[in-house]
Amino acid sequence: MEIRRLGRSGLRVPALSFGTATFGGGNDFFKAWGTTDAGGASRLIDTCLDNGVSLFDSADVYSDGLAETILGEAIRGKRQRVLISTKATFPKGDGLNDYGSSRQHLVPAVDGALKRLGIDHIDIFQLHGQDHNTPVEETMHTLDQLVRDGKIRYIGCSNFSGWHLMKSLAVSENRGLARYVVHQAYYSLLNREYEWELMPLGLDQGVGAMVWSPLGWGKLTGKIRRGQPAKAGTRAHSIAETGPKFDEERLYRVVDALDAVAKETGKSVPQVALRWLLQRDTVANVIVGARNEEQLLENIGAVGWSLSPEQKASLDDASLTPAAYPYWHQHDFPMLNEVTSRRADCT
Repeated sequence: MEIRRLGRSGLRVPALSFGTATFGGGNDFFKAWGTTDAGGASRLIDTCLDNGVSLFDSADVYSDGLAETILGEAIRGKRQRVLISTKATFPKGDGLNDYGSSRQHLVPAVDGALKRLGIDHIDIFQLHGQDHNTPVEETMHTLDQLVRDGKIRYIGCSNFSGWHLMKSLAVSENRGLARYVVHQAYYSLLNREYEWELMPLGLDQGVGAMVWSPLGWGKLTGKIRRGQPAKAGTRAHSIAETGPKFDEERLYRVVDALDAVAKETGKSVPQVALRWLLQRDTVANVIVGARNEEQLLENIGAVGWSLSPEQKASLDDASLTPAAYPYWHQHDFPMLNEVTSRRADCT
């Protein structure tokens, strides 16, 4: 397993982590992801550990906390061998303060996660979404206190805008508070908006990326091609209306390029798509999910080899999309916008 440093921190993590959204299937939305019980989770975690995947990612809203509970049961007796990442921010109940990044919500959210997981500290705690209503100063002071209390070790965020992430980093810097070392973001060959602002920010500020849904919400598995749409009952089909938007012809173009590289390398389409991400700037970790050991082992096959410069270029070309303003304007002046510093802080 490839080992990388998480942003500008001393924490070393495997290049792949296992996402637990498939654990529990506590409601209709998460049933589309999976319904793994504690026994199945324990077997998957053993397979992960046998292959060097020691980081496990969850969230309090995954099946309303059931995923964290199952993860906690599955790692019993294995705590010293694993790193646990979990998240909070989204609504967890009907109360006035059952969501957000306020002190009133975050403190009990962390306590609840610790109880469900059955552990005494969370290795990486991330805000699941951006809260416009809570002052950044309140959030960062709360997270810093949770670090000082020993309840969490490292902090991160997820699905943030560049300006909000930068503002949070500035508050931490100015006040000597714990600092975000990771941004859990959506990034794939199908949707590359992460590169416009968040990647340059990560390079400049030493914020590593944990990538969620690296196969484009199930659309880059190789099972969807021209004349072969997503099958009813599959995750790619069930979330077609709620996932990120994409041009259908572009999807087929990307899959064609993945097919060509897969044939050259002897790897599968998903392995090539994951490998492309693992060779991108700032990407410290890619979160993979699996309903069974066969899927898990295939995803783990994305490590231990490299794409050639020519193969990377072919995938880059096939997946390019016109940038939004002001990024398309900035691209016209590469001499002003080439970011090359501090890359070692994020890989």
